[in-house]
This record gives sequence, C-alpha cells and structure tokens, in this order.
Amino acid sequence: MKMKNLFAALAGVAMATGLIAGTAQAADSKKFKIYLSLSYSGNAWQSEAANIVKALAKTPPYDQTVELKEVITGTDPQAQISAYESMIDDGAAGIISFPISSNALNRTIKRGCDEGVLFFMYDATVTEKCAYNVSYLSSGFGENSAQALVNALGGKGKIFLSRGVPGNSVDQRHTDGAMSVFKKYPGIQVVSEYYSYWDDRTTQQETAKALTAHPDVNGIWAQAGEYGAIQALLDRGGDLVAMTGENSNGFRLALADPAMQKKGLKGVSAGSPPAQSGYAFKLMMEILTKKRTMKPMNIEYPLPWVPADKVKVCQGDKFENGCNVFSEKRVPSSFVTEVLNPDLLPELNIDSALNGTPVAGATIQPLPADVKQAANEPGINCNNCQPAADQYKLTKVEATVKP
Repeated sequence: MKMKNLFAALAGVAMATGLIAGTAQAADSKKFKIYLSLSYSGNAWQSEAANIVKALAKTPPYDQTVELKEVITGTDPQAQISAYESMIDDGAAGIISFPISSNALNRTIKRGCDEGVLFFMYDATVTEKCAYNVSYLSSGFGENSAQALVNALGGKGKIFLSRGVPGNSVDQRHTDGAMSVFKKYPGIQVVSEYYSYWDDRTTQQETAKALTAHPDVNGIWAQAGEYGAIQALLDRGGDLVAMTGENSNGFRLALADPAMQKKGLKGVSAGSPPAQSGYAFKLMMEILTKKRTMKPMNIEYPLPWVPADKVKVCQGDKFENGCNVFSEKRVPSSFVTEVLNPDLLPELNIDSALNGTPVAGATIQPLPADVKQAANEPGINCNNCQPAADQYKLTKVEATVKP
C-alpha cells in the first residue's frame, strides 16, 4: 500500500450552501453533491475503499440522487484543509473522508458543519465534535494482534514492528495498543520499527532492510502491507516466522497454506476493513434523505479476526456461507478481503471493490437500525475526554503466556 502524493487541483467555487441547500437540491430533482476526500492513494486499501463508495453512488436509487466527486490531496494536512475549504464553498452536502490528521483539520471541519455540511470520516478519525467518525480503532486491533503474536512466540523473541503512515491516528492507536501488551513481556524485544505506509511493496523493502540487520528475528507485528513482509522473508530464504497482519488476500491464503505453515508461518489476520467507507457513506445518505436521525458521534466498526484454521475460500464473488478469502486466480494478493460485508454492504461484490462498478440489478439496502458507539480515544477521536478504564482490554484473544 505505497503512499503517493497525488495533488488534485480543485477548480472554481460556487455558492456556499450546506445541508439545507443540499436537501433543497434533491427536492428539486437535483443531486446531493458529495465529495470523497482521500488524504493519499496508490495502494489497494485506499483504492478499494474509494471504489466501493463509487459503486454505491452508482447503485439505484443513489445513481439518481448523488453527484460524487473524488479529490486526493496527499499527506500534507494543509492540502487537505484547502480541499475541504473548496468543497464547502462549492456547496457540498456531505464530505466523506480519510483524514490525514486527527486535529489539524478541525477548524475547517467546524466551519463546514456550521454551514450545514455533513462530515463523515472513515477508518482514520478527527477530534472535532461535529464530525462523524466511522472506525474500528476502538475495537482493539493493536492489543489483540500483539497478544496473539506473544502467544505464538511463547512470550520470548525478537520482533519487528511494521507500522503505517507517520502522524496518522490509525497508526498511532494500533501501535499504542500493541505496545501496551509488548511492554508487559520482558522477553519480547522490538529490534526494528519502520513505517511501511500500509503498502505491500514498501513493507517488503523495509522488512528486507530490517532482516539484513536482524536476521535472527522471531516474529513480525504488521499493519496493512503484511504480505510484503512474507515476500521479504521468502526472498531471504530459510524459515518464516510468526506474524500478525491485516486482511490482504495473499496473507490469508498464506496462513492456511500447509507449505507456508511447514516453513514456520503462523498468526492471525485482523485489521482495518475498507468496508468502513461504504458504511460511512450509507449512513451519511440515510441522514441526508431523512431515513435516519443521528447526532455526530464516534461509531465503532467490528474488528475482523481470522486465524489460520478459520480461513475459508469463497466460491463466488461475495462473502457468502462464512467464506472470507478468494482464490489467488480471482484477485491479486494485495486485495483487501474485508472490503465486503454481507450485513452492511450486501449490494457489493469483488468487481465493485476492484473497479468501482455497481452490481447489476442491485439496489441500496437499508442499514441495521443499531449503531455501536465507539469508546473515547483521547487525541484520536476526541479532545478533553477520558479513555475507558479498560482501553486496551483484549476482546479477541486471551493471554496464554504469563507476563
């Protein structure tokens, strides 16, 4: 998931209108103007997250009520701030966004909210109270995956930390959660920590560098891009190691591959679902079309958790009958499997995620009525707030090794 600084020039400014104007536009047979704002792109996760929003926007009845515009600004917070300003001035009814910073965008977001614009963040979060944050951050990827790795290593060993994007709230929360576990075990040594930008190729390159310095590594705790770490180990030759990672198709297939297991690979696939963007978009549209009333809040998306013995290959192009991965002939290894969700996004399939195309004959289905509120994460999804007393509580795995 290699980051690329792609800057989009936003042309022109129309009148500064907000939610009231957007609703009036729809009533006049005009479309809701929705902006999809990515802070960066160029990797499978971000592409899939954007594609499913595009596919949903082309699915009836949204195809008749939504005008969707995509803007990619890069990793400079000021560039995304400027983009937000232009979107607000252009009369956006809603902005769905992967934010680059949890705090730097707040002033502009507040200005947009005051003018009636709905802001929905997905995966990454902001601390401005008027925004809706849809994220799995509080569901515990960092601490649960770290404990799974500790269990696999018997509480002892040298490990790498393959992180995401510097300064991003997602990366920070994952790492804080992981370190809350690793620090309990004196036998666990973090011998290399590097940023891989949630990209397979970058992860492969950075892991290869770390292997040169520490060939005796015993385990790898990885965020997205984890399949690149496997490739680095295979390129080196010799044994594989215990690994935890996110939801790439290649990683899930590798975990369940007897040949890989024989080489020493063991671990669990968890982590960030691109499906969060689709969920956020549908929530936004239900509010705009008055099918749902909901105040701004932090919304928790459930944490996927697939150990090796639970990997099941799908026979079709959707998640059905409990399947959770696809044949390597159907999708590339970098494909992020958790872009699909049969309960929240039944309208979508593989092609929606790969190409942004709607499913023939599909129509938008209503979301479940209940929305789970996420826990406070100070500095990440709220300011001047207190974290939960059990902020790093294990929810998916138990400690089988005593600290």
